[in-house]
Formats: sequence, structure tokens, C-alpha cells
Amino acid sequence: MLYFAFTFWLLVIVFSAWGVHHLWSGMIKPKVLNALLLPGTLVAICGHLLGLLVTGATVSQATLFKDDDSGEPETTTDAKPRIPILGPVVIGMLPLLACGMAIYFAARFMGSPLISHLPTSYVGRTLPLSLAGIWQLLRDLISLTESMVAALRAANYHDWRVDVFLYLVICLCIRIRPFKGTVRGSLGAIVIVGIAGVGISSFWDAADARVQNMWATLNLMVATLLLLLIISLLIRGTFNLIQALRANA
Repeated sequence: MLYFAFTFWLLVIVFSAWGVHHLWSGMIKPKVLNALLLPGTLVAICGHLLGLLVTGATVSQATLFKDDDSGEPETTTDAKPRIPILGPVVIGMLPLLACGMAIYFAARFMGSPLISHLPTSYVGRTLPLSLAGIWQLLRDLISLTESMVAALRAANYHDWRVDVFLYLVICLCIRIRPFKGTVRGSLGAIVIVGIAGVGISSFWDAADARVQNMWATLNLMVATLLLLLIISLLIRGTFNLIQALRANA
């Protein structure tokens, strides 16, 4: 069950990042948005290039910021890795791992002033098998988001570490969204990473600091993306409602 739970939360992270990026692209000029996300793009592109090199794929193009109206990063969409089947998975996996590891180290060295206000309970390590369990899971996610809001309100923004950490976490979390042409490989990579996460947990006790840090990072990413998704939906919904009212006035 731990394997399914870990994979589920990774999917929640990826699809939430996708949703946030899509909503923001409809409210902010894509060129401006992608310029703001540049630190996350740099980490994800490095992971992508490493995946191409490891699998012997062709590196035809890699751009952090395209010189057009979109400002999107440009990657090799038809890489043709020499390793069959696993090649696309590795290419899709390394950007996810790169962003995840960057968030982990950012949290370790700069995030303590904020993370200290977060709850010690982590996202569930088991998935609900009943309707009541699903409703409880939804309540837990709302409570997690509420705790994130409380942590943000209690944070000391005069401490530069809090500001830099928040900026980096937002950039990195949103950039977990797969690059064009790597979606299937990224989804396959999530399964592999889920299995690896369970393998780590099986080697060390659940109370081990390394396992706790892994789940704490997962907890932070889920809380951040859910809060961003809720705020984005509220802003986008309000904007669309105002437009509808003006059109029918």
C-alpha cells in the first residue's frame, strides 16, 4: 500500500503543477510567467539534458527561454534514446528528481524558518478503500492547506531565507510539470520513483530521519501546490465571473 500511496502523491504533485501552470498562463503573459519561473526551469532543463546524455539520446536543442511571445523552455522532443523502453522513462524521471532534490536541499538549508510552522503529520502513507476514507482524505488535504496558510502567516518575512525559499519552492514545484514530448516517460518515471521510495522505506525504519525527510519534502510539495491551485482557481473563477456579468449587463 505504501507504493500506491507514494505513487498517488507523486501524481497529485505533477497534475497540480500542470494545473497551476495552465491557470497562470491564462492570467499572466506566458513570456512573463516563464521568466519568473526561470530558476525552476534551469534545474528541470539540467535534469532533462542529463537524461539525454545518460541514455545516449540526441541533444538537438535546449533553451531556457525561447525568444518569442511564449518564452517557453525548448527541449528535444524526439530524442531517440539508445536504451529502448527505459530510455524515455529516464529522460522523464531526471527532471522530476532534479526538482525534488532541489526542493529538499532548499528546505534543508533555507526552509527551517517556514517549515518549523508546518504540522509534523505527513500526507497519508495508505490510500482509502472506502467512501468514508475518501472524504477523510479530502478533509486531511484541506487541513494540510490550512496549515500551510498558517505557516505563511506566522513566517518572518524580514528573514531573507524565507523569501528566497518561498520563491524557489514555487518555481521548482510548478516546473515539475513535464516538458513537451516527455509526458509518457514522466508518468512511467513516477511509477519507478514510487517503487524506489518504497525500497528506501523498506531498507530503513519509518521513523528513520531519511524516510521522515523524504515524506516531509513530499508533504511540503503537496501543500504548496494545493494552495497555489486553490488560489489560482479562485482568482480565475472570479475574473471569469466578472467578465460574464459584464457581458450580460
